[in-house]
Amino acid sequence: MLALQVEAPRRFELMEVADPLLEEGEVLIEVGACGICGTDLHIIDGDYHGSYPIIPGHEMAGTVVDANDVTHLSEGDRVAVNPNIYCDTCRPCLRGMPHLCETANAVGVTRPGGFAQLCAVPAEKCLPLPEGVSLRDAALMEPISCCLHGLEVLSPRPGDRVAILGGGTVGLIMTQLVRLSGAARVVVSEPDAGKRALVERMGADRTVDPSAGDAREAIIEALGGPADFALEAAGLAETAVLAPEIVGPGGRVLQFGVCPEGTEVPVHPRRIFRDEITIAGAYTNPFTDERALALLAGGRIETGPLVSDEFPLADAEAAISRARQADSLKVNLRPG
Repeated sequence: MLALQVEAPRRFELMEVADPLLEEGEVLIEVGACGICGTDLHIIDGDYHGSYPIIPGHEMAGTVVDANDVTHLSEGDRVAVNPNIYCDTCRPCLRGMPHLCETANAVGVTRPGGFAQLCAVPAEKCLPLPEGVSLRDAALMEPISCCLHGLEVLSPRPGDRVAILGGGTVGLIMTQLVRLSGAARVVVSEPDAGKRALVERMGADRTVDPSAGDAREAIIEALGGPADFALEAAGLAETAVLAPEIVGPGGRVLQFGVCPEGTEVPVHPRRIFRDEITIAGAYTNPFTDERALALLAGGRIETGPLVSDEFPLADAEAAISRARQADSLKVNLRPG
C-alpha cells in the first residue's frame, strides 16, 4: 500500500509499504479521511514522542474492509477512530484517567496511522458513524472530542467572558463549544485576517489582532473587562504567558495548545495566590468520543469551514507544507 512514512525527524517520504497484518480484535480500515494535526507536524519535526519509523495520522475515519475475531463491526461499516490505546492496569487507568496511562500507545504516534491507504486499529477504538455523518466530518471527531475533554477539565460558566488565544481549527471548534455552554461574550485573538473574519462568522463577538499593539489591553477592552476564562489554543510561548495576564480575580486558564518541548514561561505565584487564578492543562480525549459524534450528527458544530484543504495521499508532502502555512485550517489527506 501507499503511505507517508517518517524515517527519522525531518526525514519523510511517500513510499510503498506492506499492508498491515491484523492481530486478534483488530479491524483493517480503508482510510477515507485523515486530518493533519499540529501533533503530526511535531512528530515529523522530532518534537513529540513518536516512534520512528512511523506512519503518522491519528484524526481518522474510514471503512472497515477486514476484521479479525470481531463481532460488533462488519465489512463496509463506516467508522471514526479514537487513536489512544491504554493498558487498563496502571494507576492512572485504575483511577479513571486512562488518557494518562503510563504505557499508552497511539495510532499514528507509536504505531502506524492514517497517512496511508490502510490502517489496522483495535476494534474497540472504532466508533460506527451515525447516519448522515460523512467521512470528512468524522475525521474531525478526534479534535472535537479533545476539545470537549478540555472544557470538562476547566470550563467556562454561563455568563462568563471568554478569551480564546488562537483562531485555528481548535479555536474555531472551541468558539462554537463555549457558545453552546452559554458564554456571555467571546473574544478571539488571532493574527491572520482571514481566520479573524471566519471566527467572527462562527460565533465570536469580537476578534483582536495581537500583532497590532498591546494584545492584553485590546482583549480586555473587547471583552468589556478581564476574562473569566482564557483558553490558550495556539501552542506558543507568548500566548502561554498572555493567558494568565488577561483573566481577572477567580479567573481560569486552560492550556490547550501544544507548545514545543522545553518551552518555559514565567509565572507570578503571588497573583495566582491572591486572585485565586486556576491554571490547568487538558490532554487527549477520554470518554468524549460518543458526544463528539452526537454533536456532529446533530449539526451542532459547523464543520464546513473547518477544513481548508484536501489532498490525495499522492500529494501528502504538499499537504504537509500547506498545513504549516499560517492561513491554513484543518488540512485533510484523502487516501481513498
